[in-house]
Amino acid sequence: MGVAIVNGRHRFRRFAPVLRRPGGLFGVAAVTALVVAGGVSAWWTPHDPLATDPRQAWLLPLRGGHLLGTDRVGHDVFSQLLAGAWQTLVVAVLVAVIAGTLGLTLALAANSVLPPVAAPAAELIGVGVAFPALLLAMILVAVYGGSLLTVALAIGISSGMAVARVMRAEVARVLASDYVLAARAAGASAARIARTHVLPGIRPTLIVQLSTMMALAVLAEAALTYLGYGSSPSAPSWGSILREQQEYIRIRPLLVIWPGLAVAGTVLGFNLLGDALRAAFDVRLREDARSR
Repeated sequence: MGVAIVNGRHRFRRFAPVLRRPGGLFGVAAVTALVVAGGVSAWWTPHDPLATDPRQAWLLPLRGGHLLGTDRVGHDVFSQLLAGAWQTLVVAVLVAVIAGTLGLTLALAANSVLPPVAAPAAELIGVGVAFPALLLAMILVAVYGGSLLTVALAIGISSGMAVARVMRAEVARVLASDYVLAARAAGASAARIARTHVLPGIRPTLIVQLSTMMALAVLAEAALTYLGYGSSPSAPSWGSILREQQEYIRIRPLLVIWPGLAVAGTVLGFNLLGDALRAAFDVRLREDARSR
């Protein structure tokens, strides 16, 4: 038990610099709010986000038991935002897993010593990066239908190519370092080098890339649903709320402001959290800070 407490304190000390940075604190707060809102909405919302009641239409915030008011057909705005947070959270997590796995696999393969593996991987990265990510997502969603998994898969594949391009250079940098060359001279296997040297060496950059991909996933998911390529209409999304309420922006601007703030705050939170995590875990940045 004592060892567990010591390990827990050690992990907290490693994450403490993240909370001491204003950007890191905002990022943690924004991501935590998304996780809490998404988790709560999976089981409970104040009102049914799909229920309509024309008698309760156009209510202002804090009227009739509706925290953020209602729209033209009586939808509870706060309940719809909570349900959209669940959609956003699922897409962001799935995109991070897909993009991270695909990008890291291609990056390691492109730096392989086996030409039959390295050359095709490098060509695939070049072709994937050249193809517009949002266009690929729109094509996949149009062909296979607008479901949550299809949206996440489309954005994840597109984002994975961008991750692979950056991580390919990072893997090459680590493989050219002196300690990796010494490990090879000592007879260490490729798997051991990747596990003990490559993965820890590229971790800060990978963290930033995944946080950036999650921010882009939030934007892409909102854009796809706004354009009508997203998930089914039975699942409220921040993008679909923006699409439905944009024509009433002059008479009820708050109906557009709420989902817009949710998207902007979540994207900014993921970006700032990624920067703070990199500053906390990247040894090179810490050494530069000490030298200054």
